[in-house]
Amino acid sequence: MSELFPRKQVMGFVFSLVLTAAALTVYFFDFSFAVGMTVLLVTAFVQAGVQLVVFMHAGETEDKHAIYMNIYYAVAIALVTILGTLLILVWDM
Repeated sequence: MSELFPRKQVMGFVFSLVLTAAALTVYFFDFSFAVGMTVLLVTAFVQAGVQLVVFMHAGETEDKHAIYMNIYYAVAIALVTILGTLLILVWDM
């Protein structure tokens, strides 16, 4: 019966709740802007990784290298888009 229990998904859910609680500490405690943004960014990226691996089963197929390469490519494109937008609109370059 223990092999039928979705232990990995339950642990992923609990870890997601812990990460959400860690992100909520920014709201409830008086952190500086830099500390608050650091906590939020770290918890957001870790939670996105947990969601991809545990709930979307990103590494459980034979084609997992292509899936991870697509994820890395998407993150790179997102970073270029965000930094390019900041460069043009905020930093006036």
